Amino acid sequence: MTGASSVPDVLTRLIALSQELAGAFRPVSIVEIVARVLTEQLAPERLSVMLLDVDTNRLVVTYHNGPRPATTDEPLLQLALRRGPLVFPDKVSARAAELDVKVDKPTPSSWLGVPIVAVSRTIGAVAMEGGTNRLDEAALMFTRAVLAQAGIALENARLVELLSSGKREWEQTVDAFNQAICYVDPYGAVRRANRMFAELIKLPVTALPGRPWLTLLPPSWGDPVARLLSPEGAATPVEVRWGERTLLVTAIPAGEPGAAVLLFEDQTEKRRLQEQLLQSEKMSAIGQLIAGVAHDLNNPLASVVGFSDLLGEAADVPPRLAEPLAVIRQEAERASAIVRNLLSFARRQEGERQLQSIRPILESTHQLLKNQLLAARIELTLTFEPGLPEVEVHANQIKQVFVNIINNAAQAIASTRAREGRIEIATKCEPDGLSVNISDNGPGIPEAVAQRVFEPFFSTKSEGEGTGLGLSISLGIVKEHGGNISVDPGGAGSGRGATFSVELPTGVRAELSPLAGGAESEPTPAERQERLRVLVVDDEPHILHYMQATLESWGHEVVLAHDGSQALKRALMQPFDLIICDLRMPRLGGREMFHTLARMHPTVADRIIFATGDTVRGDTLQFLEELGRPFLQKPFKLDALRRVLAGVEKAARPTG
Repeated sequence: MTGASSVPDVLTRLIALSQELAGAFRPVSIVEIVARVLTEQLAPERLSVMLLDVDTNRLVVTYHNGPRPATTDEPLLQLALRRGPLVFPDKVSARAAELDVKVDKPTPSSWLGVPIVAVSRTIGAVAMEGGTNRLDEAALMFTRAVLAQAGIALENARLVELLSSGKREWEQTVDAFNQAICYVDPYGAVRRANRMFAELIKLPVTALPGRPWLTLLPPSWGDPVARLLSPEGAATPVEVRWGERTLLVTAIPAGEPGAAVLLFEDQTEKRRLQEQLLQSEKMSAIGQLIAGVAHDLNNPLASVVGFSDLLGEAADVPPRLAEPLAVIRQEAERASAIVRNLLSFARRQEGERQLQSIRPILESTHQLLKNQLLAARIELTLTFEPGLPEVEVHANQIKQVFVNIINNAAQAIASTRAREGRIEIATKCEPDGLSVNISDNGPGIPEAVAQRVFEPFFSTKSEGEGTGLGLSISLGIVKEHGGNISVDPGGAGSGRGATFSVELPTGVRAELSPLAGGAESEPTPAERQERLRVLVVDDEPHILHYMQATLESWGHEVVLAHDGSQALKRALMQPFDLIICDLRMPRLGGREMFHTLARMHPTVADRIIFATGDTVRGDTLQFLEELGRPFLQKPFKLDALRRVLAGVEKAARPTG
C-alpha cells in the first residue's frame, strides 16, 4: 500500500466498497468492482481473480490484468490457498525457496495471494504482483478486508441465483400444467399463480401477487371457493361454472396454517364427452328397443304380407273384395317396409361392401324419415339420372350418411319457421362414379360455420339438440368408401339453402347379397315349377299355415315341423329338396339343428335355407354371413320365396 494512503482514506474506500457491493448480485459485477478497487488502491503490475466453478469444483480465472497470462496452478497461489493469506514484500525467489516453492521467471519484486472465503468455504482467490508500488502487510490487510466483503457479496449472489433459479423452475413447472394454479396465503392474498390461472381470469401474471383472491375470481365463485378454503371444506372439491365452461376447484393445504394451493381443472370437455357417451348409450338402448319391437312384429307381418300376396295372385277373388284386399296388401307392404328400415338402420355396421344401386338405399332412407318429414311439413323429392352406375358400398353405413344430412336439412328449415319446406335429392353420373346432391330451402350456412361443419363435436345447435358428431361421422364413412362430401353453404342473399354433395366411386367388383328377400325387387313372373318336397320349420302356427298354403298352391309337397327337434328327426328320416327353417325357436333352434345335421348328414344340411327376422344381433348376422348362403328375411314377399325355389330347381337340373 502506498504511504500516501491514510487510515481514514482506507476506511472511506472500504465503506464505499461495501455500499457498492450491496447492490451487486452478479458474480461478474462483484469481481469487476473488486478488481477496480484493488487496482486503484494498490496499483499492482499484475492482478488475477479466480472463482470456484460449481460444476467442476475447480478454480477458473474470471479476471486478469497484467503482462503475463494467469493460471490457477501457479506455485505461490497454491501455497496461499493451502496456508491462507500470504505476502512477499521483497526477495520473492529467496522466500519462496525457503518454503520449497519454485517461482516462475521473471520473478516479481513483490507478491500477494489471498483466498476468497464465504461461510468457511474457499470460493476463490486473488493473486497480485507488485510493480513500482511494493505489496506489503498493509496491502495484505486491505486486500483481506476487500475480499471479506467480496466473499459475502458472492455468497449472497449465489443465494439470489438459487432463489431466482428456483423461482424460474417453479414457474416453468407450473406453467406447463394444463390446470390453473394459485397459491393463497393465510391472509387470503394470492402469492403466486401460473400462466393458466392468469389466462383464466384475463389478467397478467405480474398483476396477481398480493391481490385478494376474492377480487380476482367471478362473484359466483366466491361462496364455494370460500367454503373450500375453510378447514372443514378443504377435502371436498367444488364445481363452478363460468359461461359454458365447467371447472373443478380443489384446495391443497400448504405449509403455512391457513394457506392453500387452489387448483382449477377445466371439466368442460370431460363433461361434454360424458354427456355424449350418455346420449350414445341412450341411443343404443333405444336402437335395441326398436330392433326388438321390430323383430317381434316380423312374425305376424310375415303372415299378413304372405297371405295378402297369396290372395292378390288368386284368380277367384270376388270383385267386391278386390279393393279391400288391395288396401290390406298395400298397408302390409308399408308396415313391412317400415319394419325392414328400422331393422336395417339398427343393424350393426360391420360387414362386406356390395356392388349395388344407390336408388333403393335412397328410397329406403326416404321411407324411414317420411313420417318425420310430413309432420314437419317438409316435402322430399328424389330424382335419379338415367344410367347411374352401381357403387360398392355398405348400404347401412351410406344410409346413415343420408339420414344425418337430411335431418340437418330438416332442422335448418324448421329454424326459419317457414310454412312449407323442401328437400331435393338429385343423383348425377360422374366420370368416376356418381354424386348425390341434397339441397334444402333453409337459411343456408354462414361461411365461417361451413368451414367447420365436418369437425368432430362442432355444433351450432342448442345444448341437448345435437352432439356435433353426425357430419364428422358421415365424412369418415364416405372417406372410407373412397368418396368425399362437400358443402355449398348457400344463404347470404343467394336465395337458396345449403347443398351437401356426396360423391361415391364406381364399384370394382360385384358380390351376391346373402339377403334373398330383404330388399325391394321386381316381381318374378309366375312360371311352371318342378314339384319339390319342402320341409318348413317354424314355431309360429300362422307362418306354417301361410307357407303350407302358398307352397301347395304352387304344386309343391309340404311337410311341417314346429321346432328344431321335430325337424331334425324328419330331415334324417325322409328326403327333402329344400328345408326352410326359422332361426329362433324353443327347444332346438335353427342354428343348433344346422350344426347337428352338418355333423350327421352334411348333404342334408346343405339344403337348409333360413328364414328370420333377427338380423340385428351380431351373432345371428355373423352366422348367416359365415354360412355364405341366401336367407329369407321376414317379412318376405312371394317373389323372394320363388327365387329360393328357382335356385333349388336349377341346382337339381342335370347339366349337359
